[in-house]
Amino acid sequence: MQIGLYFGSFNPIHHGHLIIANFILQHAGLDQIWFVVSPQNPLKPSNSLLNEYHRLHLVRLAVEGENALKASDIEFKLPKPSYTADTLAYLTEKYPDHQFALVMGSDSFGNLPKWKNYSYILKNYPIYVYKRPGHEAIPDYPEAKRIVVMDAPLLPISATHIRRNLKEGRSIRYLVPDAVNEEIGRNGYYR
Repeated sequence: MQIGLYFGSFNPIHHGHLIIANFILQHAGLDQIWFVVSPQNPLKPSNSLLNEYHRLHLVRLAVEGENALKASDIEFKLPKPSYTADTLAYLTEKYPDHQFALVMGSDSFGNLPKWKNYSYILKNYPIYVYKRPGHEAIPDYPEAKRIVVMDAPLLPISATHIRRNLKEGRSIRYLVPDAVNEEIGRNGYYR
């Protein structure tokens, strides 16, 4: 099975994430996209993160009923902070019948040299890059196995904007799936 791994904090997951995942799924020949919820990203401060189990639950609510979209807690079982190269090595060993690829924005792709063992990632895994505004230039990595640049439809929604709306008592309806909105409201997340 061809699996696209979409790593992120998903703090919280929103329609922008889901649209990108669905677009990549439909246009890259993948069988599934796994939303890999990162408990702690080594390149981001963790003080604004909702508890990882709550974020995972919100991702599960967002993809409920979608056979090709899955929530993954694989990094919860690995040492923190989470390093993509370590997660890929673990998944490749655990699921030898699957072929894994990465799904990432051009902003993250441009930062790849800051990642632990980034050469290993480039040499061993295809990467599907969706263009992000302000990061249109795609670096050339000659050692890369396969890089596919895609013009996925982007919504100008950010998790930061959603968290700010919640903190200020504004609605996030239509920014996140209804089930996610209800769960956030019921539990008072990000207030």
